Amino acid sequence: MAATDKVFAGSIPEIYDRFLVPLIFQAYARDLAERLARLEPQDVLETAAGTGVLTRAIASRLPSQAHLTATDLNRPMLDHAARQSHDSRIAWRQADALALPFENQRFDVVACQFGVMFFPDKVQGYREARRVLKPGGRFLFNVWDRISENEFADVVTEAVATLFPHDPPRFLVRTPYGYHDGEKIRAELNAAGFTKISIETVGAKSKATSARDPAIAFCQGTPLRNEIEARDASRLEEATTVAAEAVARRFGNGPVEGRIQAHVIAAIC
Repeated sequence: MAATDKVFAGSIPEIYDRFLVPLIFQAYARDLAERLARLEPQDVLETAAGTGVLTRAIASRLPSQAHLTATDLNRPMLDHAARQSHDSRIAWRQADALALPFENQRFDVVACQFGVMFFPDKVQGYREARRVLKPGGRFLFNVWDRISENEFADVVTEAVATLFPHDPPRFLVRTPYGYHDGEKIRAELNAAGFTKISIETVGAKSKATSARDPAIAFCQGTPLRNEIEARDASRLEEATTVAAEAVARRFGNGPVEGRIQAHVIAAIC
């Protein structure tokens, strides 16, 4: 993982929330929140909460007496998330998922929405989730399937690569779409002490009002932006335009629709 893969700063959080969340995250947040709600937990921890799309989905499904602690390593993302919700049941806290500042066996459920791919040490992140779970507690998280199963991200990656053929930006392939091997995930959960593990592949459709929306979402609302600007800061708008044109060629002008796919993992403590 490159050092810039975890940098969600500047205007990225706002663009991420405005364009990327409705494009690819909302459907999976609803899915994960519904799975969590069926467990009827009283004390929930969310790691890598980002701009809070899963946080809000969970909170809308929890009973009034339940409590949710939402954490993220990245302060700008967490601050943006906190501004979107005024639910008194949610506590916002900056925290590293690999070194959680909570006592052992505190939570009924630990949830993570497309965050474990960013953990530099996956097994340590899983160990921490297991440490803070009560006996019988659940660790619920999701990860993207390979990039070829996620069409907008794939098209944008290939389009941007044409601008930098000798050093193509590979953030999307390397990190968010780079941790899709179910057997590897299962083995790393086993190494962290989890033994009861289920992995379900869930497909969905990603929709946008225009081809430019996915281009902005990925080129300007993720750390792909950092990679583009590191190569030539003056070419960010050009990269966005090239990506939008590629999406339009593949999916048409006007509203566009592409396939997305992810794995949903449940592990019992």
